[in-house]
Amino acid sequence: MQKLWKTLLMSPAVFSTMLFFGSVAVAQEKSTLSEITEPQLVAKPEKKAQSNAEQVVAQVTSVSQLSDVQPTDWAFGALQSLVERYGCIAGYPNGTYRGNRAMTRYEFAAGLNACLDRVNELIATATGDLVQKEDLATLQRLQEEFAAELATLRGRVDALEARNAELEANQFSTTTKLTGQVVAAITDVFAGDNVNGVDAKNNNTTFGARARVELNTSFTGKDTLFTRLQANNILNPDIGTPEGSLFFAGEDGTTDVAIDALWYRFPLTESTEVIAIANAGAADDVTTTVNLFDGDGAFGALSTFGTRNPIYYQMDGAGFGVTQNFGDALALSLAYLGSSPNDPSSDNGFFNGPYGALAQLTFKPSDRFTIGLTYINAYNQELGAGSSRANPISFLDQNFGTGDVPFSSNSYGVQASLGISEQFVLGGWVGYTNARNLSTAGGTIDRGELDIWNWAVTLGFPDLGKKGNLAGVIVGMEPKVTGSSINEIDTDGNTSYHVEAFYQYQISDNITITPGVIWLTAPDHNNDNDDVIIGALRTTFSF
Repeated sequence: MQKLWKTLLMSPAVFSTMLFFGSVAVAQEKSTLSEITEPQLVAKPEKKAQSNAEQVVAQVTSVSQLSDVQPTDWAFGALQSLVERYGCIAGYPNGTYRGNRAMTRYEFAAGLNACLDRVNELIATATGDLVQKEDLATLQRLQEEFAAELATLRGRVDALEARNAELEANQFSTTTKLTGQVVAAITDVFAGDNVNGVDAKNNNTTFGARARVELNTSFTGKDTLFTRLQANNILNPDIGTPEGSLFFAGEDGTTDVAIDALWYRFPLTESTEVIAIANAGAADDVTTTVNLFDGDGAFGALSTFGTRNPIYYQMDGAGFGVTQNFGDALALSLAYLGSSPNDPSSDNGFFNGPYGALAQLTFKPSDRFTIGLTYINAYNQELGAGSSRANPISFLDQNFGTGDVPFSSNSYGVQASLGISEQFVLGGWVGYTNARNLSTAGGTIDRGELDIWNWAVTLGFPDLGKKGNLAGVIVGMEPKVTGSSINEIDTDGNTSYHVEAFYQYQISDNITITPGVIWLTAPDHNNDNDDVIIGALRTTFSF
């Protein structure tokens, strides 16, 4: 039993409460609990922290070994009984007991269990004179006296257990977290009388919303199954060029709910992460786009161009990705996404249809500096931003009725972000795409290649005016055809600049409001077009 006590090393706080029982059962057998007047069993914890050495307790054999226990203490008799008759007391090495210290339920349970073990040991070894019949009788009387209270407590515990079992049986999932997001946007065009024959300013003020419900499920604690349901009726204004498109806009303006993103991410090893994407995958699912303003339309930049380097938009659909980390500073990402993997018809499917294959080396030597080197090989994919000619599949179909002329492209990008300070982040990118058509559309067009460039400089001001806010400025050139050997597609003769500014104000942890403006000079890289100014007021609700 001494070994048990040396292992247990109970805190004196355990016995502070146990003295209450000892005082009733031994020292004051002739009294009832109601006759004890406020014995101050639980005092306020001492403010002075105790050293590790002081927290270690030691077995005592006589109450006189405890220097802070006096014969005048109300529980002295009970303490003396527990020490000398049962050996159920431990003290601090400095000879104190600290009987007025607060205790936890764990300490009480440990101390009570130890004393009961000691009583059982005494009974088993036939030391009946130490465990007196009067003590046992007193315990029995106490049980009888509090029988009603014990029964009530038992009933409450049974009810709680039943309720807990019901909740466990009907809970949604122990591994799934439900989140949601609503983006509400008011947009309008304030300038642009003529852009490729379109009166851009004639657009009406619009109000639309994008709603998302997301399920984040983990089976091991390290993996993630991500499911997103989405409805989006926001439409881009018609300004006669792909430039200036809003990233949070939808395609058809309906409010139909459909499964959007669906993917499963898991660690293959401690340094290798794999993602399998079943639907609506994008470049930011398989690698970082190295842009402070990439908030997937809900936060950060308002425009498609300002959200990320346009070469990333050649990645969409279903597929897989692998990221290999070489320490904390270097990572290599490889990914393949097909846009029509479930279509068995000609020129479709996982490998024969439109696809994008990515390789990116991301170097992050510090928390403030990141640089990404990106290569993307794509088939039948467009940049989705820039001039009409920089999206040649759509351009040829609209101007020559060729249908979808297949194009193959190789794109190269450099993205960087540098935190000059905690309140100022400098970033930007350069992207180059070489695209060549793989068909003459029955002799309608010549075979050839296009050289397409884009660049941007971003200025970010985190926590401007309030923690959680973000102000941003984006200045750049959306994709522009600088060289062409396809007779039907001329180079873009002029240069259009994209200037965007926004201020994301955090009203609360769940609501942000972002007013912003997009200014396009010489839209579609054509000086004959009027400048376009697009205004937007975006409100994001997160829950």
